[in-house]
This record gives sequence, C-alpha cells and structure tokens, in this order.
Amino acid sequence: MSASRIGETTDAFGPDEPGPGSDDLLAALLDGMDAALCAFDADGVITHWNREAERILGWTADEAVGRAGFAGWAARAADADEVQGRLMSAMHAPGRQVHEFALLRKDGGRVLVRTQSAGVRGAEGRPAGVYCAFSEVHAQIDLERAIALSEALFEDASWGVVLVDVDLRPTVVNAHAARALGAGRTSLLGRPLGELIVQGVEELEGALHHVLAEGAPPAPAELWVTLRTAEGGGKGERRRCWRSGFLRLASPLAEEPVPLGVGWLFQDITEAKLAQQEAAQLRFRGNQLHRAGRAAAECEDPMEAARSYLDFALAGFADHALIDLTVGEHQARLVRVAATPSGGAPGPCLPVTDTAGLPVRYAQGHPALQSLDRNGSVRASAGGGGLAQEDWATQRQWPQDTVHALCTVLRSRGRTLGVATFLRGPTRAAFERADAAYAESMAVRVASAIDLAQCVSP
Repeated sequence: MSASRIGETTDAFGPDEPGPGSDDLLAALLDGMDAALCAFDADGVITHWNREAERILGWTADEAVGRAGFAGWAARAADADEVQGRLMSAMHAPGRQVHEFALLRKDGGRVLVRTQSAGVRGAEGRPAGVYCAFSEVHAQIDLERAIALSEALFEDASWGVVLVDVDLRPTVVNAHAARALGAGRTSLLGRPLGELIVQGVEELEGALHHVLAEGAPPAPAELWVTLRTAEGGGKGERRRCWRSGFLRLASPLAEEPVPLGVGWLFQDITEAKLAQQEAAQLRFRGNQLHRAGRAAAECEDPMEAARSYLDFALAGFADHALIDLTVGEHQARLVRVAATPSGGAPGPCLPVTDTAGLPVRYAQGHPALQSLDRNGSVRASAGGGGLAQEDWATQRQWPQDTVHALCTVLRSRGRTLGVATFLRGPTRAAFERADAAYAESMAVRVASAIDLAQCVSP
C-alpha cells in the first residue's frame, strides 16, 4: 500500500515529472516519519497520507487519498467547513499556521489534534496546495505538562530537589535545595556531598546507593544531617532533619534501563521533629517526677527520699548527681552529703561518709557557689580557659569524664539548704534552659525532703 498517490497530482505541485522510482521513495520517506502527514492540492483534495496519519485516525491511504477535505468522514459535518477553511488558508499565508481540531477516527471516536500547515508553491510561485503535519494533542499536552512540572520543581517548589549522577555528585539543584544546603545552585554542581554535610552524609549516600541498586524505598526516610555553614569562617554547623524521598532515574531511550542517577526530594521538618522530641521529653520527665514522688513516699528516712529523687532525675538526663549542703553561718561553705559513683559505672546516689563533714574545697567562682549567690541555676561546660577536659573537671571537684554541669540551689520554706549538681559526660549535649527548669522542679522536692530530715534529726 502506498502512502500517497503521487502520480495523480504531480502537475499540481510542479511541471517536472518525477523520475523512475521517486514515487516509491517519497512514500517510504513519508511512512517512516514519526509525525502524521497529509497534503492537499489547490482544490482541497487529499494527495498524501502516511502511516502515522493512518494510525491516529484509522483511515488508510487508499481510503483518504482523493477525498475532498475531511467532510463526511474525518470531521463532523458541523466542523468540516471550518477545519477545511483553516487548513487551506495556509496556502496563501507566509510561514506555518498552528491549529487544533477535533477529528473523527474511523471507529467513530473523536480525537483532538494539533496541526502545523504550510502552503506549497508551484514552479511559477503560484499556490499549489498545503502540506499538513498533525499529532494527538494529549501527547503534546503531556510533554508540555512534563516540562512545566520540571520548571516548577526547579524554580518554585517549596521542597528541595536534587538530581545526583551515578557518582553521587549533584547535577541539578533547585533554588529551595540550594538555600537548604547553604550554597549557590551552580556552585553545588559536581561537588561531593561530604563537602556540604558534616554529619549524616554516610546515611544519605547509603540511601542513594540503595536506590541506584534496588530502586526507590517504599516510604520517605527522615535523615538528620549537620551542615557546614559560612559562620565563623566556614566552621559553623547547623543540624537539620530532612524528610527525603528518592526516585531512580533511567534513560527512556534505551531498551534496557540505563541508570542516570537519583532524584532526591526533601522537606525540612526540623522544627516539627524538635517539637515532637520536646513534647516526648516533657511527658517522660513529668512521669519521672510522678514516679519519684511515689518512691520517696515509701522511704522512712527523708535523706533516702532525697537521694531517691536524684536517682529518678538521672534517667535520660545526666550521668552523675551530687548534693552539697550549707553548713554554719556562712552558706558559702558546702559539705558533700550524697553522690553517684564517679568511676563511670552507673549506680544510685549514695550517702558520702568518707569526708567526715568537711567542707568541699570549691575555688572562688565555682558554679556551685555561683548558684548560691544567684539563688538559681548555673550551667557550665568544658572548653574555656585553655584547660583540658580532665583538668577542668578535676579543678571543680567533679569526676574526670565531666564535660557539662548544671548546679541548682536547694531551697525550702525560704531557707537555702545547699546545691544539687547534675553532670554530663562527653557523649551528651550541653544543658539547656529546659533542662534547668526540670532540675529546678526536682530540686524543690529534694529540698523538701532534706528540710524534713533536718527537722527530725536529733
């Protein structure tokens, strides 16, 4: 079956007769094209119809060639004149004209097509007909939507989008991701992720490798990362939590899937995660206070009840706890009465009996003494003054593994009774304001027990 009947219309397109075999060559060329093509002579009679046009509308070349326009077969009667008029208008207009029409398939179904038509001139420059290329509009719309989606993702999206190649180097970064990573969009391209992420890069690269090998995970992952910032000459750090989704990218042009990289989409959920953690921490600490109160109520010795409060306070809060009570008229003199084991092993807060009631030799400016002076809480951490961590802790009469301290004054019925000190090792973060509030709540209970013990002591 030929794609056209060129022999019937040669005179309409020029005076030159085609050479032997040129009809078959042109038909083969038209049939091999991906676009649907048809042509009309100056009277609007169809002269060409290729295989792609047959595929879209269902009408064969034998059924289409020789018909006058689309009326009565490929277009509804109400639309046929308008369709034909628009198509044939290209014969007298310069350049190409683009139109969209609803045409009829052979099976009776309607299909929306987008046409590009251009006039054909004869040997003397006279209008000789129209060539028309058309395609289903939904395919073009799908392409335009894909392009629009890509542009929106990389320009206006409220989440980060990063495309990484098989070497895990960013190749495309949208504006949101660039802001989240703290660098310019172009400066991120081709750089190892380890140059941008101080901590958490192993988990991220592991997820990307998994996607390349196995495909996308079934659910988003929450990744905690620490970013290097420009603060402090590039030494600043910023910890963030990103809910991340991953897509394996493969070439659609290859018969076998060829990996092109990974599409990484993420949203910053740090504030929400911190709020969740804070709420969970508050629930846990409230429960600990309740449990501590019940346990203390069963203690016959008020000092044992005070130590019991500290045992409950340590859970998830600190590594060591100390109780120093004021003695004599000068409240700056503190005596150690209870402490947890200082050798690093966990244990309960026990009474101290080996100091025989001697005051602790706290140097001036010690956090415990500051807590007494301020009648409140004082936080301290190692790292200042040029001292090593062990020396810093030893000078303050604390265990050598101490890195962070929180001293809270013990007060009951308007009297200052002493100081409770909570200590953390190097694996824990520094004490924060929320920690001080919890310590003060526990100190109120400890002070009440100590006050009771002093009242009943002989």
